[in-house]
Amino acid sequence: MPKQIHLAAHFPGVNNTTVWSDPAAGSHIEFSSFVRFAQAAERGKFDFLFLAEGLRLREQNGAIYDLDVVGRPDTFTVLTALAAVTERLGLTGTINSTFNEPYEVARQFATLDHLSGGRAAWNVVTSWDAFTGENFRRGGFLPQDQRYERARTFLETTHELFDSWRGDEIVADQASGVFLGDADAGRFAHSDAHFDISGRFDVPRSPQGRPVIFQAGDSDEGRDFAASSADAIFSRHSTKEAGQAFYSDVKGRLSTFGRSRDELLILPAATFVIGDTDAEAAELAHEVRRQQVSGQTALRFLEQVWNRDLSAYDPDGPLPDVDPVISEDHVAKGRAQVRMHRDPLAIAKQWRELAEAKGYSIRELMIETQSRQSFIGSPATVAATIDDLVQSDAADGYILVPHITPGGLDPFVDRVVPLLQERGVFRTDYEGTTLRENLGLAAR
Repeated sequence: MPKQIHLAAHFPGVNNTTVWSDPAAGSHIEFSSFVRFAQAAERGKFDFLFLAEGLRLREQNGAIYDLDVVGRPDTFTVLTALAAVTERLGLTGTINSTFNEPYEVARQFATLDHLSGGRAAWNVVTSWDAFTGENFRRGGFLPQDQRYERARTFLETTHELFDSWRGDEIVADQASGVFLGDADAGRFAHSDAHFDISGRFDVPRSPQGRPVIFQAGDSDEGRDFAASSADAIFSRHSTKEAGQAFYSDVKGRLSTFGRSRDELLILPAATFVIGDTDAEAAELAHEVRRQQVSGQTALRFLEQVWNRDLSAYDPDGPLPDVDPVISEDHVAKGRAQVRMHRDPLAIAKQWRELAEAKGYSIRELMIETQSRQSFIGSPATVAATIDDLVQSDAADGYILVPHITPGGLDPFVDRVVPLLQERGVFRTDYEGTTLRENLGLAAR
């Protein structure tokens, strides 16, 4: 029996993957875009729709970074509205554990789970920069070890709130006039280094009991957090070798926390370009890459390593002959990618050697090194590739990120999903009514 593939759809939002300047692109704010995207995913029998989080407008060189989409509406509001226009699609929201409070987040997810009939999921993330923290009452941000410690206790506290109702407390006996059968319903008390709260949780037990928990970190702390507490992990490892290494590592950590390998799904993000033939898809993918990395975008990407204004340089010319500036004060504010450039001087050396060997300009180098396309080919090629990766334990499925919003998911739904169904590795209809049931996860 082959493994069944899980598929999800990421409404891409603010990054250069989204080609907002394409004539086929629509609004990234209007609700009609979210509706069309979600209904395409549900037509394809996808497990869930995924929303990332952005808590402050990104800046670079002291100005708002407006080469990509700017602005992102509130996650809970969008997902709650989508619950009314979908029936089976899971609704996954990224909510930060650094700046929020357990009671309000638990209340919002329990409410979403009720309104959607058991389709809520929470991608638990921590905040990494003080720039974003300036928007919040906490100010600043926590050191990395405290961010994950706060995330762990934040999640434990929300679980206590979710579990403060068993599900049988409401009797609503009209004859006797008794509504509540348990005087202790919703009672909770939690005290640790981060939270000291007590009282009564005011949302009765939801259809899933607890939302499905996602985690997105790739550090050792993030992997341990996922292995100890999450139902699924959202990763960046979409190639076979990288995916298998990540899959083996994270699944191997589960036993440390008394969990089996089936209790955590590995779901990398993946982009795609589909053509009638592999050659046509490759040509289209080249065009998409040039749309995603304009000359201006290439320079801004380079500045994120060089940490200096490079606007005077020609994106079709050679790399700068000056070295990156090493400083805690970075020209790019609010960009997670900056964290990946841990050794800018080493990256600059590597990129200079690559550019010289290949004869790359700045833009060509950025297209080569910043490419995020994962599946390129005819529908048959893409279906076979995804099937092979899942059967080879490089993943349990993929969270797909189209480059056009909101209609970019349609080619995958209409042309690749039927081929996966013919292979017997993807559902032809939803198995259950809750997201946990459709993901094959145990009830909580």
